[in-house]
Amino acid sequence: MATILDSLVGSCANKLKEIITEEVILILGIQEELAELQRKTELIHCCISDAEARRMEESAVDNWLGQLREVLYDVDDIIDLARFKGSILLTDHPSSSSRKSIACTGLSISTCFSNVQARHEVAMKIRSLNRKIENISKDRVFLTLKSTVPTGSSSVLRVRKSSHLLEPNIVGKEIIHAYRKMVDLVLEHKGRKLYKLAIVGTGGVGKTTLAQKIYNDRKIKGSFNKKAWVCVSKVYSEASLLRELLRIMEVHHDQDESIGELQSKLEIAIKETNFLLVLDDMWQSDAWENLLRIPLHAAETGTILITTRNNIVALEIGVDHTYRVDLMSTDVGWELLWKSMNISESIELQTLQDVGIEIVRKCGCLPLAIKVIARVLASKEQTENEWKKILSKNAWFMNNLLNDLRGVLYLSYDELPRHLKQCFLYCSVYPEDANIYRDDLTRMWIAEGFIEDHGGQLLEETADEYYYELIHQNLLQPDGLYYDHSSCKMHDLLRQLACYLSREECFVGNPESLVGNTVSKLRRVSVVTDKNMVMLPRMDEVQYKVRTWKTSYEKTLRVDNSFFKRFPYLRVLDLTNSFVPSIPGCIGNLIHLRLLDLDGTNVSCLPESIGNLKNLQILNLERRLGLNYSPIYQVPKGIGKLEFLNDVEGFPVYGGCNEPYTEKDFSNIEKIFEQLIPPCNLEDLAIVKFFGRQYPFWIDSTHLAYVKSLHLFNCKFCMHLPPVGQLPNLKYLKIEGAAAVTIIGPEFAGHRASNLGRTVAFPKLEELLIRDMPNWEEWFFIDEATSTAKERILSRLRRLELSGCPKLKALPRQLAQINSLKEIELRWASSLKVVENFPLLSEMLLIATCQALEKVSNLPQVRELRLQDCPNLRLVEDLSTLEQLWLYEDMHEVSTLWVPGLQQQCRQHHGEDLDIV
Repeated sequence: MATILDSLVGSCANKLKEIITEEVILILGIQEELAELQRKTELIHCCISDAEARRMEESAVDNWLGQLREVLYDVDDIIDLARFKGSILLTDHPSSSSRKSIACTGLSISTCFSNVQARHEVAMKIRSLNRKIENISKDRVFLTLKSTVPTGSSSVLRVRKSSHLLEPNIVGKEIIHAYRKMVDLVLEHKGRKLYKLAIVGTGGVGKTTLAQKIYNDRKIKGSFNKKAWVCVSKVYSEASLLRELLRIMEVHHDQDESIGELQSKLEIAIKETNFLLVLDDMWQSDAWENLLRIPLHAAETGTILITTRNNIVALEIGVDHTYRVDLMSTDVGWELLWKSMNISESIELQTLQDVGIEIVRKCGCLPLAIKVIARVLASKEQTENEWKKILSKNAWFMNNLLNDLRGVLYLSYDELPRHLKQCFLYCSVYPEDANIYRDDLTRMWIAEGFIEDHGGQLLEETADEYYYELIHQNLLQPDGLYYDHSSCKMHDLLRQLACYLSREECFVGNPESLVGNTVSKLRRVSVVTDKNMVMLPRMDEVQYKVRTWKTSYEKTLRVDNSFFKRFPYLRVLDLTNSFVPSIPGCIGNLIHLRLLDLDGTNVSCLPESIGNLKNLQILNLERRLGLNYSPIYQVPKGIGKLEFLNDVEGFPVYGGCNEPYTEKDFSNIEKIFEQLIPPCNLEDLAIVKFFGRQYPFWIDSTHLAYVKSLHLFNCKFCMHLPPVGQLPNLKYLKIEGAAAVTIIGPEFAGHRASNLGRTVAFPKLEELLIRDMPNWEEWFFIDEATSTAKERILSRLRRLELSGCPKLKALPRQLAQINSLKEIELRWASSLKVVENFPLLSEMLLIATCQALEKVSNLPQVRELRLQDCPNLRLVEDLSTLEQLWLYEDMHEVSTLWVPGLQQQCRQHHGEDLDIV
């Protein structure tokens, strides 16, 4: 059931309709076969909805759909094959493209033979599929199905990124009292060597929600030097748990370091600090006893908060305080229901209370179940009849679900539109409690073909909308460490549901347990194991139809050349941290491949056959032990042939040696970069350690019109930044380690005399981060002495971060005109004396380690100010809407000069004292 056939059959029918008139099909002359396949597919499509609705209760229908699923996958594959074969002929014989058949008039004998051979191969496969679909349509099950008109593409969803998604609902006097009490306990005992608390309760009862509320409390945030949140799943890896902790604490570590080495780094990181650590979803105490207890004792003071289903775990760890979360009362459950719907407690809502309480009872008063059904109800009319329809759904009474799965969870899934069902089920490829990163997940959705085309909208944007909609439906839980919710997790019970529904097609675990019969029907394999090295078992020399192969980033899989021959239908190949001696030439036969991830592998070079991967969209070469130190000439020219490639990460452009670069080196790298013109539809570009002295000409609006994210890292010989201000779709810009830059001027914004005042610089940029610029002194957008034009810049900028800029003397005055600006962070800018006149900055200003800073003034809309290590700050004024002031210990003495004035100002405007943390 893992594949939503309504989506797959609709997708196949649309693709068939589109390709029949394409040149690559005309040159093959297979239009008639494809037209027949399209007709049969559309006929089946009309009956899919009824079959999908009956499959959970009728085994015969489920078996029929299983047969149909296999054939439809083959239909999807034949479309790629036809395009591939036709594109080869079109490239070799472009003059043949206009022909309506494959007549050989005017062609050489060899050309004619190659056309006939390609046509025969593809046509025979299509005819075989037509026969299979015809047999399926004659089955007695098909004859009992009701025919309906397919609904077509789903409507475009509204992107949901607002912060209310992140803030968890806690309702009920008892739980609110517990939250406040635990916050007080943490603050009261934060000076102890090690203070431990536990939240205990059954799955889905709200333990993590309560822990999040405590972790994100304003008073808690400013009370600890370091904070970290990690999940300790039922089956966990000791090394990966330590790595995750070190990652959150921003401590460098290598993948091959031993557990002892990682523990030592953790001990050093927290030594003489005070920290707060949340250990979420602990199933056993050994993670604490055997792994974390000793290194964490190095901290001066520390607080540990655990959540667990088992009270014995809390006892074994020796917690000082335990709070047990029980099931809700029906009244509290009703409050959670309507609050989770994001609607007000209106008079009309009170008329729904009786049926609402009945729904709460159906949910077993379990908070998780109440939250997910709330989103279903929110999508309906708020009437008693509509709510009663939900109560009468068959999904409540599903008898063939696992014991731990409640009907309400299946109902919430069943009410999703078909495109979201498929995306939800795909999340089962992630192991329990895994961090799910938006960009990784959405790329895989696109590669698998789950994202529908909405006419003119980028697939990546549509995929993002699907992601945020699943969060909005409470089916994915956003990670509080990411302000834009770009990371999430899946609750255990919801993941169990996805795994159960995907069980026929998806395998998550140790691949050594796979056998031939098991693999034959699998379409997705996710390698998860706690072993240090695993190998694929010997299997029959057959070609398996797996579409996604994903390795956990924690452990290592040994991959030999036969792997690439056994899985020719792959669309997603993620070999992160696998041991891959080499990439064989036969990788060029993976014509369906859309995503290739070699992150952390030891691959030393790529074969020229990479150019055969006509459908490749994403290539990740980050952290390869081999490629980073390969000569430049080993990068295959075939990469330049990949017209759909729009995301390349970790592209190797330097030799990696430590010897000084010569003039010839500089000249060579610049020439090479001039030739590496990226595809016009590239969206994500990172240039790392480029050692040329000037950026290539193609970093402009003409060649990078679709780029949304740009990262320039350690390009330390370039004296000027590239003119990226006119990139029309750039949303995220990060510049690090530009050591040769001393001035950032109009050229950075792309301003010229001819376009001043007529164009907007950085029209869509939302985040600008500039770090580690040791020689940067001046920053301005226009030459104020010679220009009279009113410049327009950064009209959508929300966040600005400057860090490690010790010579920067002032911020450009034009920043004050940005009405979208919400946050500014300034760190290690030791020459900056004044931060003033930001009348539109609306949320937060952070200033740390700016020893020359003397004045902060005229920030009338800022609500939060954070200050650290600014010993000469003598004046802070005109912050009329300030609600919260964060002062680190080194600021207490100098703050006596201006805190009384801020307090008085706060009382005048708000009638209460300023909240000082």
